[in-house]
Amino acid sequence: MKQRTVFSADGTPISYLTSGAGPGLIVLGGALRTSQDYLPLASALARSFTVHVVDRRGRGASGPQGPDYSLGKEVEDLLAVQAETGARLAFGHSFGGLVVLEGARSFPVFERVAVYEPGVPAGPVPTGWMDPYRERLAAGDPYGAFVHFIRGAGGAPAFLAKLPYWYLRMALRVGFRGPSWQRMRPLLGAGLAEHEQVAAQQGRLAAFAAVTAPVLVLCGGRTPRASRAEFDAVRDTLPRAELETLPGLDHFGPEGKTARTVAERVLRFLRSPDAG
Repeated sequence: MKQRTVFSADGTPISYLTSGAGPGLIVLGGALRTSQDYLPLASALARSFTVHVVDRRGRGASGPQGPDYSLGKEVEDLLAVQAETGARLAFGHSFGGLVVLEGARSFPVFERVAVYEPGVPAGPVPTGWMDPYRERLAAGDPYGAFVHFIRGAGGAPAFLAKLPYWYLRMALRVGFRGPSWQRMRPLLGAGLAEHEQVAAQQGRLAAFAAVTAPVLVLCGGRTPRASRAEFDAVRDTLPRAELETLPGLDHFGPEGKTARTVAERVLRFLRSPDAG
């Protein structure tokens, strides 16, 4: 796997890891994630494609988000990698899925797109957790900040969101110490900015009807039903989309041991001559 760097439109360096052989495929990850979290997925996809796993701005060897950070900047970064690699396929997870779809909507450079639980809001986005999250980060309390995210951002199991703040914070301090947390902790500030961008997209769902490429929308069977209903709305908005639920998977399906399951479905879609 080779690390490469390209410069975005505003001069920000964007790093990406390349492996495999075949048609080019760009992989964009979600908030609180780096390229390292998608290496198992990339390994499975690299059997058929040249895979470029991007470290979005604010993480890894890429440059900072910057004072003018926006979804538009993320799209510029994606387009810079696309222009450098010539890749005509893209996969996005969560916030990365939003970036991929916004890129495909604005610039028809992709022949086919796959997204897993894309962060395209089809309804109201909870924002009440953001100010206390920001305050805890400023106070040097990353665990306390993360509790506000878990309890307020939506998507967490109902029983977890109802646990007392002090109890969750203590549990996180005990249980979140491994490599995953070490990668996540420096991204907490960037993650807030990214969720603010998701909130800013409320009311824009209809704009994604401009995506002309065939799109595979994937979601996990363990994802809360309300979230799955939003993916139905995304599927119905995209003119050439199909939606599939993968049993037993949750929001983090493209990572770790379940990455291969996601990769197998993505491979079938990207190889299919009649996708969409």
